[in-house]
Amino acid sequence: QVQLVESGGGLVQAGGSLRLSCAASGSIFSINAMGWYRQAPGKQRELVAVISRGGSTNYADSVKGRFTISRDNAKNTVYLQMNSLKPEDTAVYYCYAQYPVTPYDYWGQGTQVTVSS
Repeated sequence: QVQLVESGGGLVQAGGSLRLSCAASGSIFSINAMGWYRQAPGKQRELVAVISRGGSTNYADSVKGRFTISRDNAKNTVYLQMNSLKPEDTAVYYCYAQYPVTPYDYWGQGTQVTVSS
């Protein structure tokens, strides 16, 4: 049974930094893509960043230059380093992992990130 466990969320002031971690467990299969999505109150869930097993990355325009996604394949863990945080980054951040077998997509429970002005 696949489980994704996020950690690192919290409350920071604008301009501060936060590092999110997500560890995947419960499957013998390797993970293809891993990523982070976020959902702010009243808004749709949106892609923040995604990283392939080989290390290629994509970022939402709103976080480019401020956030960095990385992963440790040996630990089945993905990270999101968030710098220069803005109040508009406030959201619940969800870890995502794509496996090579059905149902393919798994989600973490979410971790709250709150940026105060």
